[in-house]
Amino acid sequence: QVQLVESGGGLVQAGGSLRLSCTASGRTFSSYTMGWFRQAPGKEREFVAGISWSGGITAHANSVKGRFTISRDNAKNMVYLQMNSLKPEDTAVYYCAASRSPRIGALGESDYWGQGTQVTVSS
Repeated sequence: QVQLVESGGGLVQAGGSLRLSCTASGRTFSSYTMGWFRQAPGKEREFVAGISWSGGITAHANSVKGRFTISRDNAKNMVYLQMNSLKPEDTAVYYCAASRSPRIGALGESDYWGQGTQVTVSS
């Protein structure tokens, strides 16, 4: 069982930065593929970024590539999403996800999800 708690969301002006954190419970955190998703009002949940269990493989959605960076610290059971050059269209609730599958592409069917943290980018 893994419990995920996101933090670091808030209100920021366009062009600003935020770093989201996801704290995971459980002794097997390092064996999970981890990811970030987001859902804006009236829209479907979408993939933002994913990272393999070792941190050696990452993937980012085209909409955030070059602006967002996912990373993890297995010693601390933490996953991060550094978000730079934020745009109003990045406004959404951001969710952390953990998957037993080694494939980042399978994160959409993750076994565990956090409650989400709100990110609001003003223009």
